[in-house]
Amino acid sequence: MGKRIFYIIFILILITSASLKIYAQTPSIYEVKRMPFNINGFNNISPVIFKDGIVFCSDRRFSAFEDRTAFDGRRLYNIYMVEKKDSTDFGKPVLLKSERSNKFNSGPLCFAPDGKTVYFTSEVETGKLATNRNFKNHSGIFIADLSGTDLVSLKPFKYNDPGFDIGQPSVSKDGKYIFFASDMPGGSGGSDLYYCELINGEWAAPVNLGPKVNSQGTENYPFMHPSGRLYFTSDRPGGPGKLDIYYTTLTNGSWDDPVLIPEPINSSSDDFAFVADADLQKGYFSSNRSREDEIYEFSSTIIRKTTCDTLEENNYCYRFFEENALKYDTLPFRYDWRFGDGDKATGPDVIHCFKNPGTYNVQLDVTNLITKAVSYNEKSETVVVTEIEQPYISSPDKINANRLITLSADSTNLPGWKITQYYWNFGDETIAIGKDVQKSYRKAGNFNIQLIITGEPEPGGKPKEACISKNIIVMPNP
Repeated sequence: MGKRIFYIIFILILITSASLKIYAQTPSIYEVKRMPFNINGFNNISPVIFKDGIVFCSDRRFSAFEDRTAFDGRRLYNIYMVEKKDSTDFGKPVLLKSERSNKFNSGPLCFAPDGKTVYFTSEVETGKLATNRNFKNHSGIFIADLSGTDLVSLKPFKYNDPGFDIGQPSVSKDGKYIFFASDMPGGSGGSDLYYCELINGEWAAPVNLGPKVNSQGTENYPFMHPSGRLYFTSDRPGGPGKLDIYYTTLTNGSWDDPVLIPEPINSSSDDFAFVADADLQKGYFSSNRSREDEIYEFSSTIIRKTTCDTLEENNYCYRFFEENALKYDTLPFRYDWRFGDGDKATGPDVIHCFKNPGTYNVQLDVTNLITKAVSYNEKSETVVVTEIEQPYISSPDKINANRLITLSADSTNLPGWKITQYYWNFGDETIAIGKDVQKSYRKAGNFNIQLIITGEPEPGGKPKEACISKNIIVMPNP
C-alpha cells in the first residue's frame, strides 16, 4: 500500500513538473484589463476604435432617473462615445442620439473610412406592429451621418429583411466591402458571416464566407482589420468558452482555417466583438468574465526589436600563399602546407577550412624539384580561429508550411555572459522561450526570426541584451 502511494505521488509530481515546463515555453502574448467606463449592473459591448477614443454599445440608464426600455420591456442598447483623457484614463461616455434612441436598439456599429458615415444595427420594423410584445422584430443595418453627437439622415441597408436578422457590420479599410452576420436562409448554422462588395456605388448581393469560416454553430461580430485579417466570434466546439474569438485571412481567393486567439483574451467565459489598432499591439473586446458583458483592453506583450543584428555564419576558411612563388611561377619548387590540424595541401596558393575554432601552427615546406633539397618550415605562422561573438540561430533556411521544426540557440557565443533568457519572436505574432524550441508556420511566406538573449548584469550595471535575426522561407505544402 505504501509503495502504491509513493508511486502515485511520484507520477503526479512528474506530471506537474512537465506542465510547468510546457507553460514556461509558451508564455501569454497578451495583457488584459477591464475598462474604467464599464458600469456594474449594465452591459457594455462591441467597442469600436474611433479617433482618440472608443464608441461602444450599452444598455445603461440615460440618467439616474431615466431608463429606456423596448416595447417588450427589455432595456435598450444605445451608442456611446468616450474619449481618452490621457494614456490610462477615459472621460465620461456621451450618448450618440438618433431618432431610434427612445424605442429601439442601436448597435453594434462601425465607421466607414471617411470617419463620418456610420453603419449600425437596429430593428427593421418601426410601425405599429413593433409595439406588439409578441412580435419578433428582426434586426437590420442602417446607415447614418455623424453630426457632433447626433446620428442623422438615417437610411436602411438594401438587404434588410423583416424575415431574418442582419447586423454587426464591419466595413473594410478601403470601403469596398461590408461584412456582417445574418441568419438569412441558406446559411450553415444559427448565424453566418457574409460580405457585400461595393460596385458602381451600390452594394452587390451578399456572399456567404463559406464552410471554412462558417460552422454549424453561430458566427457573428465580424471585424475586418486593415491587415486583411477577419476577426469574428463563434460558439463552435474547440474553444475554452461558449463564445470565442477567431481570425482568418483570405489567401489566393480562399479563407484560411480559423485561428483561435489565445488566453487571456479568450477565456472560459463568453468573449466576443474583438477590434484592434493598425499594428495589432492594442485593442478591445467584450467579455462576461465578470458576470455582466463588459469591455476590456488588451495589449500585446510580444517583444520585437527595431534594431537587431543579422546572423553571420562563422567562416573558418583562410587563404595561404607564398608571395615569391606567385611572382616567379616558373621556378621549379613544390610548396607543401601543414595546417596544424592534421590536414595538408600542396601549391603556392591554397585555401584551407578549419573544422573548429582553435589555435593552429601553419607551416610551409619548400622543395627544390631540381636539387631535391627541402627547406622545412620556410614559413611558420600561428593562426587563431575564433567564433563570432553573437547569439546564434540554428534552423533550416527553408521549410514547408505546417512542418514542425526545432530551432536552437545552443551555438550562441557570448563569452562571459550568464544567460537568463532566450526569447524567440517568429515574425508571425508567436513567441517562445527557451534554448531549444519547436515551431510550425501555418502559411507560406518569408518570416524574420529574432532571438533576443538577456544576461545577468555586471555589478552595478544594466542587464545585458543581444538580438540576432534570421530569415526563413516557408513554402506551400507540396
